[in-house]
Amino acid sequence: MTIDSRKKVQPEEDDGEDVTIKHCPPIFASFEIQQSLPTVVCDKMRLQVQIGTECLVVPCKPEDTVHSVARKSVEKLRRLRPKLPLADNYFEVRRTIGNSLLDPEDLVSDVLKDSDFIIVAANVEETEDAKEAKKQEEIDNARAELDRIDNRRRKVSFADALAPMVLAPPTKLIILDGNSLLPEDLVRCEKGECAIQLSMEAEVKIKKARTFLEKIASEHRPVYGITTGFGTFSNVTIPPEKIKKLQLNLIRSHATGYGEPLAPNRARMLLALRINILAKGHSGISVENIKKMIAAFNAFCVSYVPQQGTVGCSGDLCPLAHLALGLLGEGKMWSPNTGWGPADAVLKKNNLEPLVLGPKEGLALINGTQMVTALGAFTLERAHNIARQADVIAALSLDVLKGTTRAYDPDIHRIRPHRGQNLSALRLRALLHSEANPSQIAESHRNCSKVQDAYTLRCVPQVHGVVHDTIEFVREIITTEMNSATDNPLVFADREEIISGGNFHGEYPAKALDYLAIAVAELAQMSERRLERLVNKELSGLPTFLTPDGGLNSGFMTVQLCAASLVSENKVLCHPSSVDSIPTSCNQEDHVSMGGFSARKALTVVEHVEAVLAMELLAACQGIEFLKPLMSTAPLHKVYTLVRSVAPPLNEDRYMKPEIDAVVEMIRENKIWETVLPHLETLEAMEELDPDALRQFAKTPTGIVQDRSLIPITDSEEEDGDD
Repeated sequence: MTIDSRKKVQPEEDDGEDVTIKHCPPIFASFEIQQSLPTVVCDKMRLQVQIGTECLVVPCKPEDTVHSVARKSVEKLRRLRPKLPLADNYFEVRRTIGNSLLDPEDLVSDVLKDSDFIIVAANVEETEDAKEAKKQEEIDNARAELDRIDNRRRKVSFADALAPMVLAPPTKLIILDGNSLLPEDLVRCEKGECAIQLSMEAEVKIKKARTFLEKIASEHRPVYGITTGFGTFSNVTIPPEKIKKLQLNLIRSHATGYGEPLAPNRARMLLALRINILAKGHSGISVENIKKMIAAFNAFCVSYVPQQGTVGCSGDLCPLAHLALGLLGEGKMWSPNTGWGPADAVLKKNNLEPLVLGPKEGLALINGTQMVTALGAFTLERAHNIARQADVIAALSLDVLKGTTRAYDPDIHRIRPHRGQNLSALRLRALLHSEANPSQIAESHRNCSKVQDAYTLRCVPQVHGVVHDTIEFVREIITTEMNSATDNPLVFADREEIISGGNFHGEYPAKALDYLAIAVAELAQMSERRLERLVNKELSGLPTFLTPDGGLNSGFMTVQLCAASLVSENKVLCHPSSVDSIPTSCNQEDHVSMGGFSARKALTVVEHVEAVLAMELLAACQGIEFLKPLMSTAPLHKVYTLVRSVAPPLNEDRYMKPEIDAVVEMIRENKIWETVLPHLETLEAMEELDPDALRQFAKTPTGIVQDRSLIPITDSEEEDGDD
């Protein structure tokens, strides 16, 4: 039989029934047999029209053209909103569902249904005065936001805080048991969000170990660090009357660090982590002293801890000795109501008692890997945040550069099933153009001749993916280390033994953090190259250095230069410190990890990566200014709007560092990720239900045209295709 989808038809064999086509969603094609119904012809239609941020209902007739409806809509809005600077003409018309471009010459009844939604992109007609006023308003709003950020009370950065300050009270309580502390818990401690408390089970284990240790000490048995000296002096027996003096001397003699101190909030992480290790009940410390340490933590009283001076074996002796020294009432400490001051005065001001050391307690305080592990946990969480946001920023750059999303097809990544690679590809599919998540920018180069992009666009899942996997590998090592007994000797009260071992060796966290630095640095390598493409007219099609008046203005010229310098520094910082070892303590400690530097330089690498990605994000948002009125996908447009809250478009050269710093702060606070997360969760769930929901098929925007014979190919393209 013959079927015309616009008319009621008769079957070839007369069976007394009419066949009509049922209107179905565009994905499905179906029809059903129905009883004869009278044909209804609508002589009027109503369309829902969006122009900019305004929506209005426009009546029309089926025989009207799309062009006449668009003109009528613009005229109606100009009448209703006379202050809007709308021109008489318009740019284009699209159907909202599917973001399909409409031909102005088509009849409304052929391409639309009654009550359909359409978007009319109208031209803006602004006077020079209006443009200048708008530009000034954007700059004023951005400055106001920067002032708001700069003036708010911060709980995080105390690096230069020598004076007293007011801190918000903690909102969370962490129970320390020596087994369940997580990296994110340490970050909460660093932010001042948490108070801590010892678990009841941990208190029982600590008491049991301490009772056994005091028994050993009273019997004057030869046990390392209890009745003997340390290191090379382990063969020297200490008289009973000097056992307590031995522990105090240990702390004083080992507090020989160099360089700038840890910021108080980072020293607080170090204190929390050391308390957690002692809570395992294998160190031999007394309950009284560990409760004094907890009281100091909760009062935010922390010691002056120089950042340099540890070789990461036997543990972080030097920084942990400085940490203990303040708790003994010697050296310097910091608290919110005193700033830096003599430790005894700071403790007294906060109604705290200094530690009083018994047998082995000095050794219990300083023998372990807590410096490298605490900084490592902090760096790990920062790396986790920036790696996720790197996927988002790469997606925005790809859309602005009019790249193809076909490289993220799920089947490509299914046959190379690295977890991180597939996760990154899924995020890119969810953020970029699809029928469920349209991008006008992607639609603007529908069926272009581009087959593939440069590696920094095409290979994002493969490069970012291994970063995600490395972060999870490092997370496992750091989390294990955070809940491990790492001092020496170790007390096993249940079997009544004290055993010397090597758990203090920092090779595990040192190696892991060297891996982390190497992996995360790749995010900046990729980002800087995408930034170069954005500012290079030959690669992006956008104005050189993303400025509308090049020559008079330099635009983003030195933004890319700064990014390149940070990437170059990272290359040096990524040399692994853990490949080095210098024997210490008269060759008793003949192999060391150098983990302290592994941790410090890994954090510096992450800070550089945050800055480079912030610069790329600013450049991508600037690129969008030259593609307007086209818009990216909904989640990426939200990212653009977020950035514009602190950094207006760069219409002419201005001082940009405050804006770069503001975007870096957004990234550190995880704002970019939080902005797109609800959308990601929705679309990832959609793909789980329908594997083709986010897939880009051939002959769709940014897809490959199937018949290559229809497209002229240049010699250079043939060479590129070999890659």
